[in-house]
Amino acid sequence: MGEANNNSLWQLALQKFKQNFWGVFSFIFIVLVGLVAVFAYPLAPDNSQNANQMHLAIHSKKPGFQVQMISIPSELNSNQGFFSKLFFGDRNTGTEVPISSFTVKKDTLFYSEYAADGLEGQEKYLALNGISEKELLEEKTFYFGTDKYGRDLLSRVLVGARISFFIGFVAVFISLIIGIFMGSLAGYFGGKIDAVIMWVINVTWSIPTLLLVIAITLALGKGFWQVFIAVGLTMWVEVARVVRGQIMSVKEMQYVTAARALGYNDFRIITKHILPNIMAPVIVISAANFASAILIESGLSFLGIGAQPPMASWGAMIKDHYNYIILGKPYLAIIPGLCIMSLVMAFMLMGNALRDALDVKA
Repeated sequence: MGEANNNSLWQLALQKFKQNFWGVFSFIFIVLVGLVAVFAYPLAPDNSQNANQMHLAIHSKKPGFQVQMISIPSELNSNQGFFSKLFFGDRNTGTEVPISSFTVKKDTLFYSEYAADGLEGQEKYLALNGISEKELLEEKTFYFGTDKYGRDLLSRVLVGARISFFIGFVAVFISLIIGIFMGSLAGYFGGKIDAVIMWVINVTWSIPTLLLVIAITLALGKGFWQVFIAVGLTMWVEVARVVRGQIMSVKEMQYVTAARALGYNDFRIITKHILPNIMAPVIVISAANFASAILIESGLSFLGIGAQPPMASWGAMIKDHYNYIILGKPYLAIIPGLCIMSLVMAFMLMGNALRDALDVKA
């Protein structure tokens, strides 16, 4: 009976959530960003690993910039598989050279490298060896312009979505595992166990989050997964406090007393009977923690201890280009900044919608 009632409450919450326009809109936006994060390389114009094709001759160009490119095939062949290329980018990418003009004489392509500010580029040639020049030449459009290294900004933004999105998943997953475990022990058993766990929670809570993340990152080393773990290890305290409070308020209720009378062990009572009935506030906190994790990772990348170059990260992109705001090219920092803002706002709006939908009193 209790389980059927619980299911009906979840169905009612789902109906209320569907009626919230901003909640549904945010959920759809988050799903789309998730798909972009997973399939970033097939979507990105530059599908090289980390979207790291540099063209210093065309650095800091405005959105919509067009240039003719010549692709010089790579002599290396690492026999990269389809799925590796799909999810991690193309390791066999040839060298791309922006050119201003070209001519074909016999079986040789003569071209002038692109040079800005009216300068003349270096004259070079390439033996075609029976290949048509049309296969090597391509008109390329940089829809978001290029960064200070001449990399395609759109591709960097798309690939950078992967770090910002997945850090939310990993950090929230770690925080839920630790937070629910610690909160359950403290709330259900009370006494000395509660006192010890609350002391750990209060000590962790008193240390500034960014400082704690920096300390953990420095201990584990700079890198991709280290940041994920560090952020997750700092976000469990809020989950633990909420779970502890919820369990303390429900552990004397009739269904828990009945479970004890039936001889169920503590583990089964907590996991099968208590936790399913107190997950609503935990879900709301998880949405807020998603947003916090994205902001913390962006801050760490901005400080230079997050994802390391040449890995694309929205925070690192702002760090590389924030001085361009006063140099007349603010979009280089504003575009990744808007990406962070929109994704964080979507998680906060979805969190608010979930809170309203899961509010039983309403």
